Amino acid sequence: MIRTLVVDDDFRVGQIHANYVRRVEGFEVVGRAATVAEALATVRALRPDLLLLDVFLPDGSGLDVLRQLSQDQGEARPDALMITADHDMSSVRAAMKLGAVGYLVKPFGSADLTERLTGYRRLHDRVDALSRTTAADQSDVDALFSAARPPAVPRSPAKGHSAHTLTAIQRAVHTAGTALSAAETAERTGVSRATAQRYLSYLVKEGSVRLELRYGTTGRPEHRYRIAR
Repeated sequence: MIRTLVVDDDFRVGQIHANYVRRVEGFEVVGRAATVAEALATVRALRPDLLLLDVFLPDGSGLDVLRQLSQDQGEARPDALMITADHDMSSVRAAMKLGAVGYLVKPFGSADLTERLTGYRRLHDRVDALSRTTAADQSDVDALFSAARPPAVPRSPAKGHSAHTLTAIQRAVHTAGTALSAAETAERTGVSRATAQRYLSYLVKEGSVRLELRYGTTGRPEHRYRIAR
């Protein structure tokens, strides 16, 4: 389980985010904090793997939390996903320089956070697997750097395609962790198999989804789809 600490000065918002995290497979909420001082003390006491970290805190900034933990703990510092209403580019750049694994601007929904957490879990698992090897090849490196990114959806869907359905289809493929058939995609998104097939074919043409052929002992190969890297 990825042990997560939620840091937000708004009790109600922090509770909502904690509930979002609890719904995502592989994550548990080990604590909550509302200030810089409380966040630092809780990290030192509980040693979480991941912080959901607001920028605006009563006694400072979430960026101050990252700076202090980098000084105190170095490589052992927990990862941080920024969740904040601060969309100033100076804060975004600072978070990147301080090693944040993502930056999610409020307000956002459960699906947005789930997508980021699923990507982080994928990154966490890949790092854990590769830590047992002595060297990584280029494909391993590329996979690590892309693992936590949400999928890119074509900005202007082709005529006859709904942006909402397109996003749902791609999110289903992105979060599956394995290649999906059109029928499995349809089941996950609530659309018909024919609709799922049409959108998957479009995403393959756009290059954001990859088609794989699975050959059985007889008959035509099964078409399966996974997110393109």
